[in-house]
Amino acid sequence: MKLDFKNIGLSLKTLGKPTGFIILLVISIMFAYVVKSAQIKGAALIFIALIGPIIAFAVIAKPKFGITVLLIASYLIMWILRLNLINFPLGTVMDGILALLIIGLFVQLKYRPDWSFLSSPISVMIIIWIIYNFILVANPVAQSKMAWLYTIRSMAIVMLTYFVFSYNIRDIKFIRLIIKLWLGLSVFAGLFGYKQQFIGFFAYEEAYLYSDPLIRDLLFINGVWRKFSIFSDPTAFSYNMILSALLCVGLMFGTVSKIKKGILGCMILFFITNMLFSGTRSAYVLLPAAMIMLTILVFNKKILIITAAAAMLMAVIIFIPTSNPVLYRFQSAFKPSDDASFNVRARNQKMIQPYIWSHPIGGGLGSTGVWGAKFSPGSFLASFPPDSGYVRVAVEMGWIGLFLFCTLLFVILKTGINNYFAIEDPELKSYCLAMVLIVYALTIGNYPQEAITQYPLNVYFFLVAALINATYQLDKEKRAEKQALADAGSSV
Repeated sequence: MKLDFKNIGLSLKTLGKPTGFIILLVISIMFAYVVKSAQIKGAALIFIALIGPIIAFAVIAKPKFGITVLLIASYLIMWILRLNLINFPLGTVMDGILALLIIGLFVQLKYRPDWSFLSSPISVMIIIWIIYNFILVANPVAQSKMAWLYTIRSMAIVMLTYFVFSYNIRDIKFIRLIIKLWLGLSVFAGLFGYKQQFIGFFAYEEAYLYSDPLIRDLLFINGVWRKFSIFSDPTAFSYNMILSALLCVGLMFGTVSKIKKGILGCMILFFITNMLFSGTRSAYVLLPAAMIMLTILVFNKKILIITAAAAMLMAVIIFIPTSNPVLYRFQSAFKPSDDASFNVRARNQKMIQPYIWSHPIGGGLGSTGVWGAKFSPGSFLASFPPDSGYVRVAVEMGWIGLFLFCTLLFVILKTGINNYFAIEDPELKSYCLAMVLIVYALTIGNYPQEAITQYPLNVYFFLVAALINATYQLDKEKRAEKQALADAGSSV
């Protein structure tokens, strides 16, 4: 597209005339009035109005830029909401970014019609899952169609990000950028957690903590506030920290220098201490579980010795007498029979089992939890606390939905393991290893908590799934190039 600089010059000259001066004066007065009336919120709205169209165009035209925006926005959205600077449903903004990325994907497919990313087993399972979610709108047992509309965004629509990632992640430089961005955001969240732990909360955070007695009861344990950093709650904080630690663990098995390995080791300790600040017991077991998977995948003498030493240290930490509230809460995660909340969850799950068996497609999306209380108050499921990603799927989508969901997780994990052993390039192999550890940890962590439906993990989980395929495809292309060069050399 060729710019008409002559017309642009005429337009600029017009602004220099009295008419242009009046136009600029009116716009300036309007902006000043908005800022005076709404203060910071007004300034933010003006800023968004000015750059919004530019960003929207860039997201469509430059998909890598759009993916970067999505990853940053999904990580920071809950923090921005808590700041309460903008009285606007930011979840709609996230939906808008995803919609723009999907539009951009179709535009790309028009000019580069490569549909191979839909043929992988992970893609097939995600498509089946999305179709099943849309079929559930006709569930005759469901109490509310509005609950389905609100819930399908987090249960199915967000999965479309997988296809955006799969199509656009085609070079190792972009993967490196994504990894660095992920770790940078995690460090920022960790520093925020340290600030809350050792300095205290900001005024807006204290206002949130005391806004509801239920929040205080959940977050104030044994005289200590559980930390949540920039996330929606301590659970989201802890899960993000432990997954960032596992990302660093995987990276240490790549072609990195000793200095970088030292930095990664320090980051692992940094993320783990943040996890402890959150007071989320379900997250405490994820690292040991992932280390077992690591030992199986990277089976050598050095790893066995390190794992055995870590297991002995863990045993000491679990059983040593202590009066420290943080350490005591850590120990209780490995003694579930002594945990009253665990026993309550176990009773609730036992109670709901007959309902699950008698409702093969469940009670309807959004029939439990917050949406159940809002759209179908007084119903049996509205008062049922799922307290588990798997239990929620089983109750709302039936045992058929649970089977499909578990199959999806199995396919992602199986594909990741197969790709890890097939990849030859050390750097790509380390990326794939990190993704396998993250998927395995989330597969376990989704039982005691709803781990995959909250920001940012509802986006990052499908980034991880896409990277599992992307690393393998890039390695396969590298091997094909080497083979072609070898064949060309032998024919000379």
